[in-house]
Amino acid sequence: MFKTIFNKLTTVFISISIFSFSVASIMLYYFLGKSIVGDMSETLISTAESINNTLNIYRENWPGDIAGAFTNPLINITLNAYCENTGSVLWIIDRDGRIIKSAYYRTWDYAKSTPILTYDKFIHEFGYPVLPDEQMYKKVMSGNYDIVQEKGDFYGMFEKSGKTWLTIEKPIKYVNSEGKTVVEGAILLHAPIPDILRARSSVFRLFMLSVLVSMLISITLVYLSASRITKPLKKMANAARLIAKGETVQKLDIKSKDEVGELAANFNYMAAELQNHENIRREFLANISHELRTPMTSIKGFVEGILDGTIPKEKEKVYLTIVKDEISRMSRLVNDLLDLSKIEAGELKLVMKKVNINELIRRCIIKMESLIEKKSINIEFIFEEEDAIVSADPDAIERVVINLLHNAVKFTPIGGKIEVGTYRQKGKIYVSIKDNGIGIDEKDIDMIWKRFYKSDKSRSQDRKGTGLGLAIVKNLISEHKQDIWVKSQLGKGTEFIFTLDSIDL
Repeated sequence: MFKTIFNKLTTVFISISIFSFSVASIMLYYFLGKSIVGDMSETLISTAESINNTLNIYRENWPGDIAGAFTNPLINITLNAYCENTGSVLWIIDRDGRIIKSAYYRTWDYAKSTPILTYDKFIHEFGYPVLPDEQMYKKVMSGNYDIVQEKGDFYGMFEKSGKTWLTIEKPIKYVNSEGKTVVEGAILLHAPIPDILRARSSVFRLFMLSVLVSMLISITLVYLSASRITKPLKKMANAARLIAKGETVQKLDIKSKDEVGELAANFNYMAAELQNHENIRREFLANISHELRTPMTSIKGFVEGILDGTIPKEKEKVYLTIVKDEISRMSRLVNDLLDLSKIEAGELKLVMKKVNINELIRRCIIKMESLIEKKSINIEFIFEEEDAIVSADPDAIERVVINLLHNAVKFTPIGGKIEVGTYRQKGKIYVSIKDNGIGIDEKDIDMIWKRFYKSDKSRSQDRKGTGLGLAIVKNLISEHKQDIWVKSQLGKGTEFIFTLDSIDL
């Protein structure tokens, strides 16, 4: 079940959602209840203080003790309004626990309220019900508390209601003629907590309904999102299997701009590079087979002709010379292949030294003097400075210059000109080798650095070349972390330019 990313993503998201919503539900239920009870407690406290203030307003008009306050009809109307607004039961008691005044909110069924309030538990004295237990009012009558708050069935008075009640007790005080504060009674407000928490249940039910709808929408969205994420991954997995089998795959059409899109772009690049390397491998095998088969066929034919007498004795030396040249060409081909493989494998270790590149170029010209004189080619030196010191491996750079000069001589007509120069620019020494030969077709410019590549125009003139010279040049310059490029026009000539790091004297 959990073997696919799709299943893992979906399962993890649903699990996290369920856990998050469960924690949120528990916290909401708890804190909502606490908040509602807290709000109701504040409401009852505020109501008790308002009742106390109302009693103080009419205190001077009381006939006798606290009971006389309720001969005023305005006070009775006000008390009933307080009970109606708060949904509470009001008792006003004197110091002896007698309920001088009681009030209820009108939505109660009065006939049913009597057994709930269990009047059979009250003691009656002078026509007033009296609280049966002194603990019910002892604390508030002590004068040490401005507010007393209790939660429960109020010492069994409300046990038949089957509910938990919130009770707020506030003392009724006045200052006597001696300047002492006297507690003459208390205000007791009772409200059933289940009625208070009914609001919490309603809110919680709405919350759970919202959670259910949110879960359904979230699961749908995560299903679509997970599908969108895993679909391109499946495409890449299938494409990878085809590549492993050696098959060619089409470019994956994945346009997302996230990490998956980046992965797909890298996968396409990898697939293209693998295909390119495969094409190069096949081309390499084809070229090496051609380059070796042609001289081997010639050698075999000439040797067989000499052995069976087809070739006359007087011409044997000529054909043996051709065989020798073909063997030398094969030897150069093998050596160049080995050198190129070492360079590409990173096995060639450059020995960097201070090199006077101008002097190195002069030595290379001298080594090729016989070839240059054979074609009567004019060599022109254009050195910006007499000495141009660079950091390079002298043997590697000499091979580069020899290869480029050899190509220039090879493709420059008899009596032509080759310009060799160096100049300094932005901390680099630029080396230029320019001829006025046959040039290179524009379509071949980017291909000349590949192994065994020969343009059609040059093939007929390069019978002895291996087709690896420029590939070796490119890799040797790259090993120096430098650049090389070519400018050419058909019929006008070719210029190779490469850079080296300059060293100030």
